[in-house]
Amino acid sequence: MASSSSSSSTAPSSCPRQLQAKIKYIPLSYNPHNSHSSATHLILTLFPDWEAKDLAFMRFTDGITNTVRISGLLNCLFTRFLIRRKKGQLLKCVNSTKDQDKDAVLLRAYGRETGILIDRERECSNHALLSSYGLAPPLLARFNNGLLYRYVAGKVCSVKDLSNPDIFLAIADRLGEWHGVLPVNTIQPPVQLSVTDPLALRHSSESSLWGVMQKWTDALPSNTHAEAARKQELLNELRFLRESGLKGKDGGVGLVFGHCDLLNGNVIILPEGAQEGEDLLLQGTGLARSIGASSKRVHFIDYEYATPCERAFDIANHFAEWGGFDCDYTLLPTRSIRRQFIRTYLQSYHAHTQHPHAAVSDEEIEALLAEVDAFRGIPGFYWGIWALIQDTISQIDFDYAAYAEVRLGEYWAWKKAFVAGGQKEKKNEHLREKKWAEE
Repeated sequence: MASSSSSSSTAPSSCPRQLQAKIKYIPLSYNPHNSHSSATHLILTLFPDWEAKDLAFMRFTDGITNTVRISGLLNCLFTRFLIRRKKGQLLKCVNSTKDQDKDAVLLRAYGRETGILIDRERECSNHALLSSYGLAPPLLARFNNGLLYRYVAGKVCSVKDLSNPDIFLAIADRLGEWHGVLPVNTIQPPVQLSVTDPLALRHSSESSLWGVMQKWTDALPSNTHAEAARKQELLNELRFLRESGLKGKDGGVGLVFGHCDLLNGNVIILPEGAQEGEDLLLQGTGLARSIGASSKRVHFIDYEYATPCERAFDIANHFAEWGGFDCDYTLLPTRSIRRQFIRTYLQSYHAHTQHPHAAVSDEEIEALLAEVDAFRGIPGFYWGIWALIQDTISQIDFDYAAYAEVRLGEYWAWKKAFVAGGQKEKKNEHLREKKWAEE
């Protein structure tokens, strides 16, 4: 139920200090059982000159970790995407007297029990940071159990789109921009270390990919002998990964601000009419244009898993998503395609750093290709742990336990090859490993 209070103030200490003052805090809550009324109350508090009679709310399709409300250009492709990773509510609010896209507002309400997996303070920090760099739509306000921000029109990327060169090169271009422009350790951590700041590297055990995996593994249940044994096994594996040389394997560039959930549903293909000349789509949203050679432009959404990480993890995790929700390994990119992606990524990365005119050498491409190859099994471990936790907390009818075994199977197949030092046993080689090795 929405709070009776309708006043607003700056956001509480859950975002970097220099961004807090810019984010309005509304001391109200969204109630899914009284959706229209509570959503209307939030919107009218944000825009007191709007009138309730002019508002319309569109609901995205129900899904596994976020119940979402869907509008025109965002179609049913979201359904399976949301079934996998989302929980909560997402509504698009339009005002009949305003532009239906430019002035539209997205209301994102958090799901129950997701705090174990998602740090909502970090999510707010992520969105505020990205928005300040033009890489996310403006964050308009925070409320007790969610966020309000601007809507960006576009087409949700499909699994099939990921193998389209125009699309995957646009993704590489945008990802290079993310990694090139977003600061990681340039801001001192806040005095209160209980506030999670995604930029405060090495000051919090949860402020990087490795801290997130530790947190998730620590959160695995151990109520039965089997659960305790599985938890200890995975803790041992995480220790093995930390000591394997992968932690800190960053090509000398340091950790980057990674998206860490770059599946197809988190990529929006911007409308063709906004590709050339003045970008009408981005007017009023604050979103920056990337500068790559692809004829397409994309935008990334959903930043709840974003955290500092080795660049190779973010890229390897994206490649893993080429298989879609069915984990169809025959769809994974071959070495030659990964090389194309990495070349464009590096060109964009250099263009957005202190060396904008640096040429990308074959040696640099091959070095990053090797880094990504080394990280190819980590996404399976990451999402496998995630699914095991979801299996204990989610009330959605989805077999998370089976999904966890599929993803952890990817990790075990990688580890077998990793320990063997490249001497593969062709007879029993995992299909994913075979596809990954294809030139």
